Amino acid sequence: MLIGKGYTDKSLSESEIRELMASALSQTELAGKRVIILIPDGTRTAPIPQMFRLFHDLLSTHVAKMDFLIALGTHQMMSEESINRHVGVTAEERGTRYAKVNIFNHRWDLPDTMVELGEISAEEIGRMSDGLLRESVKVRLNKLIFDYDQVIICGPTFPHEVVGFSGGNKYFFPGISGPEVINFSHWLGAVITSYELIGTKHTPVRRVIDRAASFIDKPTLCFSMVVKGESLAGLYIGAPEEAWEAASNLSSQLHIVWIEKPYKRVLSVMPKLYADIWTASKGMYKLEPAIEDGGEVIIYAPHIDEISYSHKKIIDEIGYHVRDYFVKQWDRFKHHPWGVIAHSTHLKGIGGYDAQTGVETPRIKVTLATRIPEERCSRVNLGYLDPDTINFEEWKGREEEGILFVPKAGEMLYRVKPKAASA
Repeated sequence: MLIGKGYTDKSLSESEIRELMASALSQTELAGKRVIILIPDGTRTAPIPQMFRLFHDLLSTHVAKMDFLIALGTHQMMSEESINRHVGVTAEERGTRYAKVNIFNHRWDLPDTMVELGEISAEEIGRMSDGLLRESVKVRLNKLIFDYDQVIICGPTFPHEVVGFSGGNKYFFPGISGPEVINFSHWLGAVITSYELIGTKHTPVRRVIDRAASFIDKPTLCFSMVVKGESLAGLYIGAPEEAWEAASNLSSQLHIVWIEKPYKRVLSVMPKLYADIWTASKGMYKLEPAIEDGGEVIIYAPHIDEISYSHKKIIDEIGYHVRDYFVKQWDRFKHHPWGVIAHSTHLKGIGGYDAQTGVETPRIKVTLATRIPEERCSRVNLGYLDPDTINFEEWKGREEEGILFVPKAGEMLYRVKPKAASA
């Protein structure tokens, strides 16, 4: 079953969304079943309040139980207040109309939360990674979902720095998984580099994630959303792989901006849905392919005063560096969580490292214009710019000079058009 509809020039109406959802749910035997719905956290733009309400309207009267699990990966936990905002309800409504609905954070930080489902062999990893890595990976997942009869994934699809396009089985891994697949998949993505992966549909990382998901013996239905602005341009419902396939096709049309030539400097203005640099780094990932050698991306986020709420200690230890800085000194760094090392390389971007001289040569410069002090930026190997000195008007309308102003960065991917092959 694949049910869906999408537009490149307009949004789906509420009646279209409801009709698609009702059709898919009516074809799934859910009467008297326990249902858990995986949703993104607040770092993803999506009409979660609308979907929360529609799921409740369509399911609550005939399922035995309906709960939600926030697929945090390793992001910061959401407070009850922020969860209420996220799903579009008041505290009073949570206690009355939605009193029977639980909304859980994924407790990635608690080992007892997980259950081991199996292991992907080193030989299989070697094949899926095109020989880049060869080691076995344990598959562990939040055991909460096994208290339910049906799992539903509901999340958006965008170009993504690790896996190519987000969505689908990514809501299991890393969404609600243990650290093994998270760290391995992110490091595999870092070895290939975000520069190469982002906006590419079928990648070695996607193969690993889909293989890990094959260990889950539980009926799963995926609602893959494609967001344009604040509303839905597309909704595809089916098995995670096929729903994601359709959504990523539409996302590739809506979420990639093709430019004629790279820019010298980019000001990425990060919205407040990104609370730390760990999440706001998307302002770099989505612009890196559009910046010329020696250029600069500035992450402007004066509301941010922390590098990572979840991983700040590790990042303060290792700093931000290009991939080869770690690869050529692997014995020094391999005991750190690989997912954090991967984040470090994604934000720093591609470049080189000479192990003989200790000289690191990033392709571009990455500068933070946040409330993180200059001394700390320097300590983790990033540039600093006082955000109070930035005037948006001085950045606007200067594309011909090689300067780009992005008023809401983090979701649209910018790429340079490939040159036509010569005759």
